Amino acid sequence: MSFWRSTFARCGLVLAVFLAGLGTCWADPRTSNLWWMPENAVQGGVYIDQLIYFILFLTGGVFVITQIVYIFFIVKYRARKGVPATYTHGNNRLEIIWTAIPTAIFIGLWGYSNHLWWDVLHSTPPANSLQVGVAAYQFGFSFQYPGADGKLGKAEASFVSNDNMFGNDPSDPDAKDNFSSSVLEIPVNRPVHIRLDSKDVIHGFYIPQFRIYQDIVPGRMIDWVWFTPTKIGKFQLACSQLCGSGHYNMKADIEVVSEADFEKWYQEKAKAVQPQPGAKLTSVTETKDQ
Repeated sequence: MSFWRSTFARCGLVLAVFLAGLGTCWADPRTSNLWWMPENAVQGGVYIDQLIYFILFLTGGVFVITQIVYIFFIVKYRARKGVPATYTHGNNRLEIIWTAIPTAIFIGLWGYSNHLWWDVLHSTPPANSLQVGVAAYQFGFSFQYPGADGKLGKAEASFVSNDNMFGNDPSDPDAKDNFSSSVLEIPVNRPVHIRLDSKDVIHGFYIPQFRIYQDIVPGRMIDWVWFTPTKIGKFQLACSQLCGSGHYNMKADIEVVSEADFEKWYQEKAKAVQPQPGAKLTSVTETKDQ
């Protein structure tokens, strides 16, 4: 008896320590839609939600129907005294039908979801998109914006290093006045074109409210991700790939602000790296995608 008591006591102690440790590794707490998906805060996200709802209700309906049939057969063909058991080989036609129908549904969902994902995330970004470079590293994110000329400049994965996390081309003058930020500051209702690179291992660019997930692979410059935020507020970017011991705390703040507030923030940041004091800054609201 003492053996079991000591065993339970040890297990309880381990569980208590584990639960206490969880308090230091929570992601950003959710205050709304606790039992459902987080709010949608981008254009195009509604189409992804519709696909998720369709799959959820389809699989949920199939689950309910199969469980009803399952319970019915358990009750109807339960063991009873005086009723001999029978054997049936099955029906090839029925087996083909219930195999073909799910196969057709899965292929249809694959085709539609692939087409939807391509339209939402991989289509050509609008010409007036704000370009932002995102560098991922163990264990954080850094963001780069175009400077006074409004141009982010060229970048190559081969240029990524400890001194050049964004892979800027040293010979490109457009990248000389870029500035960095620890917060992803973006204007509402303006397309944002993201350029991703990793300094070390595979990371994930994951924003639940933006319905965006993209792996960031070292050795590749990923420049097809873009979105248009539709709600002002604070959100969180999180790494969704297990990238090391500090993965649990790899995150960054996102602030979606009005166009006027963003322009004010941008002008202040760009002035700090302006090569010629007094020169007129290019407004990023008028900058065309390079």
